[in-house]
Amino acid sequence: MTDSAHQYTYESAVVRSVLDGARAEGRTALTAPEGKRVTDAYGIATPAEALATTCDDAVALADRMGFPVVLKIVSPDILHKTEAGGVLVGVDSTAAVRAGYSTIVGNARKYDPEARILGVQVQQMLPAGAQEVIVGATTDPTFGKIVAFGLGGVLVEVLKDVTFRLAPLDDIEAASMLDSIAAAAVLRGVRGAPAVDRAALTGMLRRVSDLVNDFPEIAEVDLNPVFATPEGATAADIRIILAEPAVRRPQFTREAILESMTRLMKPAAVAVIGASSEDGKIGNSVMKNLINGGFAGDIHPVNPKADDILGRKAYGSVLDVPGDVDVAVFAIPAKFVAAALEEVGRKGIPNAVLIPSGFAETGEEALQDEIVAIAQRYGVRVLGPNIYGYYSTWHDLCATFCTPYDVKGGVALTSQSGGIGMAILGFARSTNTGVSAIVGLGNKSDIDEDDLLTYFGEDPNTQCIAMHLEDLKDGRAFVAAARATVPKKPVVVLKAGRTSAGAKAAGSHTGALAGDDKVYDDILRQAGVIRAPGLRDMLEYARALPVLPPPQGDNVVIITGAGGSGVLLSDACVDHGLKLMEIPPDLDAAFKAFIPPFGAAGNPIDITGGEPPSTYEATIRLGLEDPRIHALILGYWHTIVTPPMVFAELTARVVAEARAKGIHKPVVASLAGDTEVEAACAYLFERGVVAYPYTTEQPVAALGAKYQWARAAGLLPPG
Repeated sequence: MTDSAHQYTYESAVVRSVLDGARAEGRTALTAPEGKRVTDAYGIATPAEALATTCDDAVALADRMGFPVVLKIVSPDILHKTEAGGVLVGVDSTAAVRAGYSTIVGNARKYDPEARILGVQVQQMLPAGAQEVIVGATTDPTFGKIVAFGLGGVLVEVLKDVTFRLAPLDDIEAASMLDSIAAAAVLRGVRGAPAVDRAALTGMLRRVSDLVNDFPEIAEVDLNPVFATPEGATAADIRIILAEPAVRRPQFTREAILESMTRLMKPAAVAVIGASSEDGKIGNSVMKNLINGGFAGDIHPVNPKADDILGRKAYGSVLDVPGDVDVAVFAIPAKFVAAALEEVGRKGIPNAVLIPSGFAETGEEALQDEIVAIAQRYGVRVLGPNIYGYYSTWHDLCATFCTPYDVKGGVALTSQSGGIGMAILGFARSTNTGVSAIVGLGNKSDIDEDDLLTYFGEDPNTQCIAMHLEDLKDGRAFVAAARATVPKKPVVVLKAGRTSAGAKAAGSHTGALAGDDKVYDDILRQAGVIRAPGLRDMLEYARALPVLPPPQGDNVVIITGAGGSGVLLSDACVDHGLKLMEIPPDLDAAFKAFIPPFGAAGNPIDITGGEPPSTYEATIRLGLEDPRIHALILGYWHTIVTPPMVFAELTARVVAEARAKGIHKPVVASLAGDTEVEAACAYLFERGVVAYPYTTEQPVAALGAKYQWARAAGLLPPG
């Protein structure tokens, strides 16, 4: 059959028959002959092979295929054939086939006396000299169906040189997998060896991707080894494992998400359940922050024991509040939340912000399940529980019990952890970072990163989104939201937790390898997300990315007053995937006209440390005005001849003059010197130059993140 969504023609009915037969017998693994029928149906090349049920059958098949052959035990109860002594390679004669048949059947019976032995698979042996790779797919608990590719054979789980992508793949994504492993050069041919057939490998990846996407009950596919040659790619061993398809969480349409998140972030009326007049109470802090923050909408305190709270009429129940309410903020103990949420649902309030702790994070899963069920019954979206609240600065909304923050800007920040949320708040305050929102997610019983990402992607006040997360409830939904957002604005993620015990229970090489953090790394990159290595990196990227204009090309030039910093800045460029421009002769001569004879043009351009402000100014201006240069990295060394603030002022002025002429290039700077460089960096940052004191790594990392986003957004060719 041909499916309009497929590039290839498949015999899906054959696969359905095989899978239904295995499941009818209660099996979760296909036998090798069944795997062969599946791969044949999907056009995945495998050697000639057949099932022998007697020694004589095996001899006849080997004679027909031609020696040497491979013998493999066929048993629905033995998944790992090699461990059972059920594989013989290079069997080169009739006598060896007879002996081999008896040997591996005997080994299998010793390995598992209860195992059903269906016979021995006789397989054509592929010629030596091919490159062994692995092609596979598995079902990740976060992202669902993912495809794997890497070096194969017996060392696959030792070397772990594997890359992953979300299924289904297109041709570009499949081809990118071949270049994403550390041994990519081997596939292209090294030391005179020919390159492998890339089209054959790409096609095999696509076919495996389509197979697992078409049949959700296929949990894992393992083709290992796949022998890749200049003439094609053939899977020598097949392992297919079945499982019940996972149930995804309830899905909302994009329109429904935007409607509810808009009412959450831009409410006209807020009810505070558990509002209090008593200092030190969470309900008191939330009320004060809402009032003192200047929220222009209606604030309705709800407390059955009060008539008036902070000058606002108090209501005994949220049902008594007049008119529509967009958000109910909960500041009551966990044991009272369910009953109050029931009233929120009956009132028709679309959003509940649950600050209280005492739910799944303390082992009270049943209590959390109860509030989720109530919310789903009434169509209430729940933020939390176990959060610090949230800030929506452009709406003057501070719905939190923590310190207020009201510096408006283009950065939206979210965190799963309350402690990280407070670190975000402190960083924003210390760096005067303007934010559009700060949102706590806590237990993520309902609203999570993909909901907020969908909203912030459309929010005109948000230019960059940075998210701390410990997990994703629905990786596919997040990837979809990221893919819709990245072409418009950068998305930065700090993913905590770099290990997983999930690999221990995997039934295949692919499944075991997919338990690694590498899955998150590869798929977040596939979605165009910038993954920050640490908390400070995430926050600095979020602050810097809106400041830097998008680059128009790959040519990066370093201008430095110190040779040592030039070397470190060059190293940092390599680390962050930036390309140092090869300076053409005419441009080299132009730079040399401004620097002393003992300086150095080329790239880095070393103007030396004793130069006056005019040298910095002339070289920076030249770097900005030459259209062949696409980004500048400045290295400053504190001297009396050109003090830090003098350097900052002249740099900011030259950049501003260039932008007035329509020249918008990203400029970052590293300032080395005494403490005066701190003020100089702050001055530059405020004027569109991303500058850091005492580090050569951080400014280049920020520029590298900008380039990574530009490529993901399609503004530059892929790296």
